[in-house]
Parts: sequence; structure tokens; C-alpha cells
Amino acid sequence: MPADKIISLLPSATEIVCALGLQNNLVGRSHECDYPEGVQNLPVCSEANFPDGLSSVEIDVKVKEILADALSVYTVKREVIKELAPDVVITQAQCEVCAVSLPQVEQALENYLDKHAEIISLQPNSLDDIFTDIAHVATALNVPEAGGRLLEELNERVDIVRHKLKFVESKPTVACIEWLDPMMISGNWVPELVTIAGGVPILAQAGKHSPYVDWADIHDQNPDVILLMPCGFPIERTMREINILLQQPGFSELKAVTNNRIYIADGNQYFNRPGPRIVDSIEILAEIIHPKQFIFGYEGKGWVKFSL
Repeated sequence: MPADKIISLLPSATEIVCALGLQNNLVGRSHECDYPEGVQNLPVCSEANFPDGLSSVEIDVKVKEILADALSVYTVKREVIKELAPDVVITQAQCEVCAVSLPQVEQALENYLDKHAEIISLQPNSLDDIFTDIAHVATALNVPEAGGRLLEELNERVDIVRHKLKFVESKPTVACIEWLDPMMISGNWVPELVTIAGGVPILAQAGKHSPYVDWADIHDQNPDVILLMPCGFPIERTMREINILLQQPGFSELKAVTNNRIYIADGNQYFNRPGPRIVDSIEILAEIIHPKQFIFGYEGKGWVKFSL
């Protein structure tokens, strides 16, 4: 029997649970869980400790202030969770800036719930880790067969991209920008996704946290493709801060600019969520990097081309 009552404090975990066919078993979610659409009606079990509407640099400063004071970026709503009486709570230990962390959940729920709840913590750094987490969640929720079917489908889609690129020799260099101010390049699983999609990632290592970079580093690399995918930002939110990039010295000289290869992706819905839609992210990258080989239909929703 699958777990009766599940709370997910992580958007990607919510997507995993739903992809395993257990959406009806979800009884609570984080303040950021918004996909699939039906989960938005669930009780919210966490909240951010900084206001909406801040700019990139204001968010960065606020988060660093909170962490410097040994405080949490998010608050777990203990009373809500207690009332929901979950059998399983899913959280993460990958990034204390991205979502509610394992220590927060353990501290909030220790000796507080009226019954034992299993806490599952996810910590992916690579595509293999993401797939391993899906299998782990499926096993913990007593639906291993559904996990096997889901992983088979996801791996088949990855293999289609790999196979189609087998004889494509052109491999453009790609700068995936995860934050605009201060500037960061996407690390963790993103360099690996770029490689699968037929590109060469710059300035970040697969499996390592996203590094801060100077604009001069990007300028010196002179990438063929620049893709903006700020963490937690939809396309329209990134567009509001595009001038940060446009005003950088020497921006107009870059190959990506002169060849009209600047793109904006929905980092919030795709690249920043280590769940089943990480394969959508590979397909998005394939469309962007090799448009003559791939049309999956994400353009206009998952990503847009930015023209000066």
C-alpha cells in the first residue's frame, strides 16, 4: 500500500509524487509548489522569510543577511503540518536557499507530531542523482513499479536526444546564467544537461554548486550561446532585469549577441527543479542549441529568444 498522507516541502518532490500517480495522497505542500496545477489547492506548509518583489541583488543581500544571522530563509508551519498528520514528509538537503531544509524540518517536527512521520530528504547534484531520488521516493512510498516505469520513460527520452546528436559534430559553447546580480553560472546537473543536449558548458563543473563569476570571465570565454535561467524566475521576471546583462561592458561584441543567440528559459519551472521535468529541460536545451535537429514545442512557453 502506498503512503496514505504525504506532505511535500519541495516543488520537485511534489512533481515526483504526482508523476508516480500519488497526487491524491498529497495533503500539504510548500509555498512554492505549483505544478501540476491541482496541487495549488493544497494547504501550504511553509513560507519565505523575505518579501516578494525584491530585485535580484536585493534577494541576494537579504538571503545572505538571514544566513549570516544563522536564521532560516524559510519557516515551516508546524501547526498546519500537525493538523494534517502526515505519514511522510519530503524535503531536501541540497540547498538551504532553494527550499526548506532537512534540519529545519527535523527541528520543527521533533516530538511535535501526534504520530511518527517518515522524513525523506533529497540531495541531488547530478542527473543520475535525480533519477536515484525518483527511485528512492517510489520505494519509500511503496510504489516501486511506478518508479521503474517513470524512469524507463525518462531514460528513453534522454536516449532519443543522445542518439539524434550522435553524428552532429558542432558543439556550441553555452553560458547558462543562474543569477544576474551578482552573476552566477548554473552548476549541479545543468552542465551535464548541456552536454547531453550537444553543447559545451562553460565556467561551471558538473556535480558542483553554481559558482559566482565576474562578467569578465564570461566575456573572455565569448560563448556561442547565452541562456538566462535565473533560479526561481519565470521568463517575464527575468525580462524585467535583462538590462543588467545588456549594460555589461563589451556585451554587444560577443558571438552570442552578433549571431542572435541570446535566450531566456523558465528557470523556475524547469532547470531549477530536480524532478521528472529535468528531461523537459534537456529537450529545451536541445531545441536552443541545435534548432535544426530538434523541435519539441517548448518555444514561447519554456523558453524564448531575446533579440536586441
